[in-house]
Amino acid sequence: MVFTHGNTAVVLGPGGPVGTAWLLGLAAGLRRAGADLARADLIVGTSAGAIAGAAIATGRDLDELAEVPPGERAGDPGVMPRVFEILNEPGADPRDALRRVGALALAAGALPEERHLAAMEHLAGSRSWPDRPLLITAVDVAAGEPVVWSRDDGVPLHAAVAASSAAPGYAAPVTIGGRRYMDGAFGGGSNAHLAAGTVVLIEPLAFPGPPVEAAVRVGPDEAALEAFGPDVGDRTRWNEVYEAGLRQSAGAAALIAPVLP
Repeated sequence: MVFTHGNTAVVLGPGGPVGTAWLLGLAAGLRRAGADLARADLIVGTSAGAIAGAAIATGRDLDELAEVPPGERAGDPGVMPRVFEILNEPGADPRDALRRVGALALAAGALPEERHLAAMEHLAGSRSWPDRPLLITAVDVAAGEPVVWSRDDGVPLHAAVAASSAAPGYAAPVTIGGRRYMDGAFGGGSNAHLAAGTVVLIEPLAFPGPPVEAAVRVGPDEAALEAFGPDVGDRTRWNEVYEAGLRQSAGAAALIAPVLP
């Protein structure tokens, strides 16, 4: 299904905590430069992009998110390599592979739901959906099926964001309506296929997904990638990566501003 809201859609992709920091810094700089991503007719957010998309769409003060207490890396970093082994098995049925990944996510040691929900509420800034069109993606763990939520579905915003960013081994799958959900990136990468019209695709990390025609594509530059480091779950890099996104926004604004409403 393609959701169409006007002429310009901003698609924000996955990238773990460091990707989230980069997206937030980039969005903060774009807002200062007069290219506020909230002006788009539609925002599609997946994983890190769900966090940033919610913060942008709700009008969250992004400068308040420049510094986050680093804490320890949550969960088990050894889970994700096993996830990609499952997803990349030759001839594997996609839905069956997602169900197997879901089972792995349920069994893995990870950040408990309650703590992840609280963190996502802080970052998103609200439990309530904004008036502007926003789509958040996730994957139903038991069914192995992608899902898409909007404000019309009755799911609290912070819960949708938490589900979308619940990467196996990082955060436990999130319970919504008696079902468990995990990271939306496994259902279609950045899920840019949900957008139509003029698409602005902003991806912290390249992630497999359906091909898409984008009018503007923005990813981390070399300096930002160096700031990311080797582990996208390393929250100790948050401040540095946020600043990298902020710095990169100057060049991105020249590309994005002309296509925003």
